[in-house]
Amino acid sequence: MGTEVAVTQSGSVINGHGCCKKGSGYASPLEAMSGPKEKLLYVTCLYTGTGREKPDYLATVDVDPSSPTYSKVIHRLPMPYLGDELHHSGWNSCSSCYGDASAERRFLVLPSLVSGRIYAVDTQKNPKAPSLHKFVDPADVINKTGLAYPHTAHCLASGDIMVSCLGDKDGNAEGNGFLLLDSDFNVKKRWEKPGHSPLFGYDFWYQPRHNTMISSSWGAPLAFTKGFNPQHLSDGLYGRHLYVYSWPDGELKQTMDLGNTGLIPLEIRFLHDPSKAVGFVGATLSSNMIRFFKTEDGSWSHEVAASVKPLKVWVGGLLQKGSPVVAVMEDGQTWQADVPEIQGHRLRGGPQMIQLSLDGKRLYVTNSLFSAWDRQFYPELTEKGSHMLQIDVDTEKGGLAINPNFFVDFGAEPDGPSLAHEMRYPGGDCTSDIWV
Repeated sequence: MGTEVAVTQSGSVINGHGCCKKGSGYASPLEAMSGPKEKLLYVTCLYTGTGREKPDYLATVDVDPSSPTYSKVIHRLPMPYLGDELHHSGWNSCSSCYGDASAERRFLVLPSLVSGRIYAVDTQKNPKAPSLHKFVDPADVINKTGLAYPHTAHCLASGDIMVSCLGDKDGNAEGNGFLLLDSDFNVKKRWEKPGHSPLFGYDFWYQPRHNTMISSSWGAPLAFTKGFNPQHLSDGLYGRHLYVYSWPDGELKQTMDLGNTGLIPLEIRFLHDPSKAVGFVGATLSSNMIRFFKTEDGSWSHEVAASVKPLKVWVGGLLQKGSPVVAVMEDGQTWQADVPEIQGHRLRGGPQMIQLSLDGKRLYVTNSLFSAWDRQFYPELTEKGSHMLQIDVDTEKGGLAINPNFFVDFGAEPDGPSLAHEMRYPGGDCTSDIWV
């Protein structure tokens, strides 16, 4: 992918893939907002770590209110192996390929965080019942690149797929980096230049109009796969940095130390406006939103944009009545929340992954983070399973409200309660599209 692009007034890209020919995705974020309303959601679901000897699977959920199977799982695609820990997902092609008329958003890419397998699922033959197309053998990845523990997958305008990997085969963070797969899901190489791997890996997002990619940091797999131990934080096994790379050539240009206000920065996003050199990352352990931005001299800086205190809508968590965990207010008083019920179901666990509709009016929420951490913080989840909620967003007056008509109970699955995590729409979504 070249670093110079031309853009029409409508936001369409003119590049080496052809002029203004519609390919995968949308011409611009504004066009994406006017895209079709979602009718299906693909959800990664786990049996790994639950004690149930079943393979993880991809669930298809009907989210069309006019459908007789609304708010139901209508299809399950089990993986061929046990112990994968399906986690995040991405597309083989997205709006970065909009100028390529041959590009298709066909394959959902499913990295397995624990086993290292990377699955390609065909969603085009039958969107309601996707099928397994291919998988990448972790031994092939290790032999050619030394990488393991794959996490985030992003499509590139070149047709390649890039996957962040969080460590080496032994779980050491020092072995982490970025894997490149070609369009047929063959292992190519590492993306970053030799000697330019980050200290820790997790999520990443590239911003080609500023020739930049920035990645975030979770921790060493040998630590987080065992559950969260505060001592591991003191031992330096968790991250607090953002890593700034030149795009697309993979040179580590800058490391931003977020300090104690930015402990364990996870999901990272640039603004949807592809011309802006501004983005946000959530620092999980510090409960802060960090804003990062390019400065006048071309380097990058950061600041705390928001510290999480108020609760607009409560959908579960440790701060519930009957829990040993309480919130201490500024006046010294303690506070706990009542646990809401939806359709007679008492909410379990706490919110984890979210997916916003293209028009910004519906927010879908699952409540499994990672099986080892679920067992530690919310053991009820592994016993009774996850659920999915829909939060209605008032885009005119502001405010959030739980939709009482939508509740997907993964505790009622045919093979027993499962853990639901990442969600994707067949036509693309707010957390997968990048514009060149």
